[in-house]
Amino acid sequence: MANDLPPRPVRVWLRRCVWLTGGALLLLGLVVLFWLRGALYHRFVTFPREVAAWQELRAQRQPVAYTAGWNEYRGILHSHSHFSHDSEVPFEEILRVLQVAKLDFICLSDHPVDGRADFAIQWRGIHSGKLFIPGFEMKDGLMPFGVASGVVLSNRTDAAVLAQQIVTNGGVLFFAHPEEPRAWDRPELTGMEIYNLHTDFKRPQGGLSGMLSAQLPDLLLNLRLYPDQVYRLAFRRPTEFLEHWDALNRTRHLTGIAANDCHQNVGVRGFYTAADTIRIEDTSPRTLKELKLNWFTRPIARGWFGPLEPDRKLFHLQLDPYERSARFVNTHILARGLEEPAMLDSLRAGRVFIGFDMIADSSSFRWYASDPAATAVMGETLALSDQTRLHARSPLPGRFTILKDGSVVHQAEGRELDWAPAGPGKYRVEAELRVRDEWVPWVYANPIQLQ
Repeated sequence: MANDLPPRPVRVWLRRCVWLTGGALLLLGLVVLFWLRGALYHRFVTFPREVAAWQELRAQRQPVAYTAGWNEYRGILHSHSHFSHDSEVPFEEILRVLQVAKLDFICLSDHPVDGRADFAIQWRGIHSGKLFIPGFEMKDGLMPFGVASGVVLSNRTDAAVLAQQIVTNGGVLFFAHPEEPRAWDRPELTGMEIYNLHTDFKRPQGGLSGMLSAQLPDLLLNLRLYPDQVYRLAFRRPTEFLEHWDALNRTRHLTGIAANDCHQNVGVRGFYTAADTIRIEDTSPRTLKELKLNWFTRPIARGWFGPLEPDRKLFHLQLDPYERSARFVNTHILARGLEEPAMLDSLRAGRVFIGFDMIADSSSFRWYASDPAATAVMGETLALSDQTRLHARSPLPGRFTILKDGSVVHQAEGRELDWAPAGPGKYRVEAELRVRDEWVPWVYANPIQLQ
């Protein structure tokens, strides 16, 4: 039987091949584990603890009863529909999202179609109890909401003239993407984004593609089990936006809003085609690659994806479902009713706060000033006296930080805050939640002016 063995040199060579192959596989496994180390820690440590912390916070919720005669409406601003070149989402799906996320309104911001912002093409008014306000994201960051139906604005018009046309036709004008150069002295300006979700996705080196590369281990390992936690990885405190907002508000009034920037276009999907190919596209939509099948790859594809039928979707990975973007951060408006004129009026006045409601619902948070004779809510003005007090009321325990004209003047923890202001100025409040031994931003309220 010994004669049946391969010659000794061949056996040595085979043994070395086995050892080299095993060593290579071991090295590859170590490299993969090193690459996945952060995602593995998130999966088994960070994310489970974060989920538990969010649940514990939500269980402590006690809605605040004080309303000062206003109704509170929660919704999203800066959101796209199928009219935008980089979104496919129809209004029927947006309505479903509003219902699932328990939101009251949406201010749209589609890209102009063929250079035209036609305020008659989008949904408007109440649809199944949800308010749709038309809007567009236009040149130089101009983002108008609520321009009169039938008005068509050209994106080729000079920005100064365009701003005047927006206001003349009943719209409110905000600046989108405050990280970009803007004409901040524009007199028609109503407000600005003090947080933009898309901006956070663009912050890493390399922009969106850089962010996706950096988060690829989490996308592969954790997206299915911990989608909200993976989505929150992009979040950064909007410190520079808040500082700029405060600086501008020292000499004028600008309402601060949150931008969800919903697109549902950060994803990849594949279709089998009649040409015996697999077409891979992103969800803008844009074709990324088309793979021709052959005798070898066709059985593999059939075994992996099932029947290969023309136009059948084989796979779909979506990082930014509309519903998830809509829940991430919300703009809360105090208004007389869920009607476009009342909502636009409150946006102009600044009766607004933003809350990162994916963590916990901030509805019923209150920031107001009072004296024995009067009360003022966010965006309003009150005469300062020795009896004037500033009040914060929160449905959850947290930490309040009061800023006067952009500078921190007071900080306290709890559900309630009552404080005597230190002189005239614009006072706003920030609220944070304690999540896993870290103070996490939760609410940014618009300022009250004391004079």
